[in-house]
Amino acid sequence: MSQPRTTSGPNPPLSASGDPYHVLIVDDSAIIRGLLARTLEADPEIKIVESVANGELAIGAVKRSAPDVVVLDIEMPVMDGLTALPKLIEADPTVKVIMASTLTLRNADISLRALALGAADYIPKPTSTGAISAGFDFQRELVAKVKALGAARRAAGARPSRAPRRAGDAQALGQTPTVYRSVEVRLREAPAVTPAVVAIGSSTGGPQALFQLLPALAKNLRQPILITQHMPATFTTILAEHIHKLTGCPAAEAVDGEPLVGGHIYVAPGNYHMTVTRVDGRKVIRLDQGPQENFCRPAVDPMLRSLAAVFGREVLAVILTGMGHDGLSGSEAVVAAGGVVIAQDAATSVVWGMPGAVATGGLCSAVLPIEEIGAYALKLAMRKAA
Repeated sequence: MSQPRTTSGPNPPLSASGDPYHVLIVDDSAIIRGLLARTLEADPEIKIVESVANGELAIGAVKRSAPDVVVLDIEMPVMDGLTALPKLIEADPTVKVIMASTLTLRNADISLRALALGAADYIPKPTSTGAISAGFDFQRELVAKVKALGAARRAAGARPSRAPRRAGDAQALGQTPTVYRSVEVRLREAPAVTPAVVAIGSSTGGPQALFQLLPALAKNLRQPILITQHMPATFTTILAEHIHKLTGCPAAEAVDGEPLVGGHIYVAPGNYHMTVTRVDGRKVIRLDQGPQENFCRPAVDPMLRSLAAVFGREVLAVILTGMGHDGLSGSEAVVAAGGVVIAQDAATSVVWGMPGAVATGGLCSAVLPIEEIGAYALKLAMRKAA
């Protein structure tokens, strides 16, 4: 069975300079290194600068070759990926690291720990060299992530400093990275409605953003929180466990047919869309394996559309870092129903694709750095209804 697709779209940002994105491959298998190199260099915008067999060699390669992106295996002799990760970031704080691991509970847990330590993203490897060679989904996801993260690294130095980012502020929000079309962020006034549900959508860089956002937010909210993060099944199991440990709140993968309960956190399981519907007067979760949206399952758009239909104007949607534009059409439905949308800003996003789409689409009441989103969301969620 093919791996679930976790990329947010087929067309990540391209190199503004025309110079290919430089990639370092780190894997103890020479066969895997060769397959990964051929997969990546089939795209003319990617160049493999070095290919090494362990983390210790990778440290020297980063200093020597200054790659934009490192594809880093977890299990290797001499020095494994988790040990090498902080040393690579110390050698070059701007480098983007993609952890590569097979889909096991242990590797999923290590990958999430790596994200907390500074890795930018992860890629679930197929279980055999043949699957890597023939795996179209894997190849497309790997290429898309390398290009998006390479573009983010090169754009980071060109991003403007932060400015006020709430509706009603005097200064316009021209914070778009140079790799995106230069447009002004247009804000909406937040309607004076107390939300009954909070929905969060995220992709590349999402776990790190969630770990920063959720502790204070979840601890103080009475509303249920629904999270769709682009991840395969094994990873979403571990993500929910990490969120529970981090927040102390009830948090788990959603179960089909369970009713929404205030103060609980529901994570969309990998390979299932998570939506909400009414059953006998109750609001319950539905899981389905319908067609992928935006090349994803789970996808953010189905979740937001269903919440807009069930809760109307009482929806607070938060769109965090990620590639592509998943969450755009769902946010349009939320705004049309009278709800509120908040987006993470470009400066704190690993990739400003998903939040950039809703921010530049005129759908947001606030576009904020990740450390400010929780306080603003709490202000909206805890105010008394007008």
